[in-house]
Amino acid sequence: MTTCALVGASDFNEARFLEMRDEGAFDYVIAVDGGLASLEAAGVRPDLALGDFDSLGYIPKGLRVARFSPVKDKSDMELALDRARSQHYDEVFVFGALGRRLDHTLANLQLFALFSERGLYVTAVGVDQAVAFITGPDVYEMPAAEEGTVSVFSMSDACEGVFERGMAYGLDDALLTNRTSLGLSNELTGEPVMIGVEKGTLAIFMPA
Repeated sequence: MTTCALVGASDFNEARFLEMRDEGAFDYVIAVDGGLASLEAAGVRPDLALGDFDSLGYIPKGLRVARFSPVKDKSDMELALDRARSQHYDEVFVFGALGRRLDHTLANLQLFALFSERGLYVTAVGVDQAVAFITGPDVYEMPAAEEGTVSVFSMSDACEGVFERGMAYGLDDALLTNRTSLGLSNELTGEPVMIGVEKGTLAIFMPA
């Protein structure tokens, strides 16, 4: 699969970004407005800087830039996801999208669910947690880890046929709605993990 990294203006897991970059995990990197400052501090030159640049405070020079008016109906993150999809990337890792302003985080989580439903594999990487999104029918697999918690929530009105394997508490053909805490804080036990959904979109919270 072809993979794009987006870097927003929120808390940046620089160590994980650099590790993945050095492993060749990204084919293309987009700085989303103030995310450019995080990349510059890490010594990374993105392939594109995109946004209205109100957070960054200046228009970047010496880079490829996609500039938008601050008066618009889409956030810079949504525009960046549109760009990744229009360039036919299969998978997107989003850094700097979780934390700080709760309203921005919620908006981003909703966007990631939307683009999962449009066919992108989306994983948001925070400082302590990552969130992966799958739209059914699909299965998400995690390698064995001795400790940590995993939470699974419906980003649709309802998710049908949800199952969890390899953790302390199992689910089998469960119905999750977006009005329940069922799916909160399952425990890793050193076994490989499989999480699946038949219909709907799941957000899977896990250690970063």
